Amino acid sequence: MSRMATRPASPRSLPAAEAWGLMHELFVSQKGRFIAIAQEFDLTPMQMGAVRNLSPDRSVPMSELAGALHCDASNVTGIVDRLEAHGLVERRGADHDRRVKMLALTDEGLRVREALAERMSQPPQRLAALSAADQRALRDILRKALG
Repeated sequence: MSRMATRPASPRSLPAAEAWGLMHELFVSQKGRFIAIAQEFDLTPMQMGAVRNLSPDRSVPMSELAGALHCDASNVTGIVDRLEAHGLVERRGADHDRRVKMLALTDEGLRVREALAERMSQPPQRLAALSAADQRALRDILRKALG
């Protein structure tokens, strides 16, 4: 009597892997939505990301923004130049080292940041179409995963 060898489950067949893949698919499917929201504010997606990552409470060094955007500091210069031209941010010298450029949101930048947060908090149609019970379950599971 021969025994059939059982294969270990493929990592991709695990429920967590499938969930992760589905979350990725959901986010990728929203790329056009993110671009459209940025355009509503006359921003590029990277500029929108910069405004959203700048603190409303304190100035941050340009290097910190580069880290938050996962890009080179030289790329941040161009992004900040355009945000400054829009009147959303201002550069300041750091108290501890004038060579370090600190970024602060202007009053208009704070207004746009808040409006972006409001706009981005609106769920995509696919999530909004779920039942209230499914929305709560999804929220609770994601909270637990981030826990």
